[in-house]
Amino acid sequence: MPRLPRPLQDLRVTLGAALALQRPHAFDWAPVALAAGIGGYFALLREPGLTALAVAAALALLLAALAERRPLAAPVLCLLALVFLGGLVGAIRAASVAEPVLGFRYYGPVTGRIIEVDRSHSEVPRITLDQVWLSRMDPARVPARVRVSLHGDQGFTELVPGRVVMLTGHLAPPSGPVEPAGFDFRRMAFFERLGAVGYTRTSVLRLSDPPPTLWLKLQRLRLRIAQAATARVAGDPGAFAAAVLTGERSYISVGALEALRRSNLAHLLAISGLHMGMLTGVVFATCWSAMSLSPAFAMRWPTRKLAAAVALSAGGFYLMLSGGSVATQRAFVMVAVMFGAVLLDRRAITLRAVAVAALILLLLRPDTLAAPGFQMSFAATVALVAVFSALRDAPVWPAHGLARGAVALFVSSFVAGLATAPFAAAHFNQIAHYGLVANLLAVPVMGLVVMPGAVLAAVLAPLGGAGLGLWLMGLGARWILFVAQRVSGLEGAVRLVPSPPEGTLPLLAVGALFVILWQGRARWLGLVPLCAAFGLWVTVERPAVLIADDGRLLGLLTSEGRALSKPRGAGFVAESWLENDGDADTQAEAADRLAPDGQGFWQAEKTRFALVSGKRALAALPTTCAAADWVVVADVLEPEQRAGLEAQCHLIDLADLRQTGALALYPEAEAPGGWRVRPTYRPGARRPWQGGQSR
Repeated sequence: MPRLPRPLQDLRVTLGAALALQRPHAFDWAPVALAAGIGGYFALLREPGLTALAVAAALALLLAALAERRPLAAPVLCLLALVFLGGLVGAIRAASVAEPVLGFRYYGPVTGRIIEVDRSHSEVPRITLDQVWLSRMDPARVPARVRVSLHGDQGFTELVPGRVVMLTGHLAPPSGPVEPAGFDFRRMAFFERLGAVGYTRTSVLRLSDPPPTLWLKLQRLRLRIAQAATARVAGDPGAFAAAVLTGERSYISVGALEALRRSNLAHLLAISGLHMGMLTGVVFATCWSAMSLSPAFAMRWPTRKLAAAVALSAGGFYLMLSGGSVATQRAFVMVAVMFGAVLLDRRAITLRAVAVAALILLLLRPDTLAAPGFQMSFAATVALVAVFSALRDAPVWPAHGLARGAVALFVSSFVAGLATAPFAAAHFNQIAHYGLVANLLAVPVMGLVVMPGAVLAAVLAPLGGAGLGLWLMGLGARWILFVAQRVSGLEGAVRLVPSPPEGTLPLLAVGALFVILWQGRARWLGLVPLCAAFGLWVTVERPAVLIADDGRLLGLLTSEGRALSKPRGAGFVAESWLENDGDADTQAEAADRLAPDGQGFWQAEKTRFALVSGKRALAALPTTCAAADWVVVADVLEPEQRAGLEAQCHLIDLADLRQTGALALYPEAEAPGGWRVRPTYRPGARRPWQGGQSR
């Protein structure tokens, strides 16, 4: 083989050395590559067929094989293989959870087994049922799970997981996004195997209690613990303790929950990384300290590893007891990786450990990539590990232990709050201005009082002494709720922000990860996508007109904010539109902003819009179409009803909306009719979670 010229040899050696230095950090990019593949799968217009999946699998294997033979290019080849693997994982997950989805509105008897009891968005009790039976329906078409909100007097039937019940309910398919690029509840429901949602105004009747399985026993134990906590500690502090112990948040009042949200303390209610880390940390520290009291035992046995094993077991029990939500599963995987590193004599808290946890979660549940909990959890974790690693040897830490802990608390709260703020603002449309202050006052009490109290209650429960631990938890909960009420009541505590455009969060995440993970001065190139993301957000253009996917609600942007066509009805859609605008007003207040003209039309940019529903309005459709520019009909029109009308006005009926989803209109002089129309579903889109409502 001919020798390369000396300059090229030197270049090859230099590149080889650079890649060799980067290779230890290449694994940290593995979750990013996997996430890119998963994101690409969800962005596809149509579901990939078997041929496309086979090609993706072959490419992934080929790239992995090439990586073994090309050491210099191995990191890049492996990351490309992970991109293809991410697409495969997304497709496999979608195929594995596919279940029937209700295709029409159903009213009648519903029978099923309770698997979850919680509260709806409007704080109404609700139950999730499996083993569902619906009257006059082919069992092959019945949804695997349905979720029912319970309105009215529910009598004396205790809602116990595992109990088979019957009710008379109104059910409908899960709804799609309320506007283009909006939150897709239907996709989330698809991956939860939820095929219908609805409500009942009748009492839930108990049919039977099947023989208890291990899962049912755990669920009933969870219910008893929650009831014991609320019985021992009255009011919202007891409800807070029940939520921390079992993940059951249905006992807490609406006012307390709103105060926790406005003060950025609501994360203390959801069992996540903070709770799992605190609980396992308390167990680990207690066991390690107790075993170290005996020098002979400490010299003969690996006390640190034994303590890690006990803490990991405690975390596993906490996972099962709390109901095993996605957030809790994610938290357990992260602490399992951490304590696994301790058992293997590795550093427990590193970016490598975070990468392993992210890989495991994305491989098991790729659909959680778009979930706020996943994004915020890993944003905080990556930022904390990176900052504390950078400051490990910096001369910024006080020598005194108490002062050092106070500084560490401030830094961790500040960094975690800063890292999660963009994701919280994007998903929840609000920024808690005093969230840092609230967390500095509440989180130490959570770690030093509430979680140790939870461990104490669990240890003393077999001896009948759980009351002492619950009393301690109540003290901490009262302080946290006091802080939440005070902070949320401050003027300007919360600022509402509009939703960012598509691509903002991916740009932001890539830029931040590049700054953190890349080695050398080139890392600052990550500031370019970061600045681009915030630039897109600041200049976001909200739709001038929004049309709901059922044709019954219209929203027009005015100088005072979005005006709605009616003061009540379609409340979730109206609330979502206003939140996405960064608007704090209610639906009724938004409906007062703009009244229809004398003919019942709403006007925007010199264009008249009309909503038509009901037999009388349908009979007058020709007259309406002659007077208005855009006419939205909340019904399916027959061809003869449409004949001749489309030449007079821009006519949209329910059949059109079923194909397009909700519509967003932007004024554009060059577009037909002066409006650029953006549908929720792209033409030709066909994904499993969209059912038959788009083509």
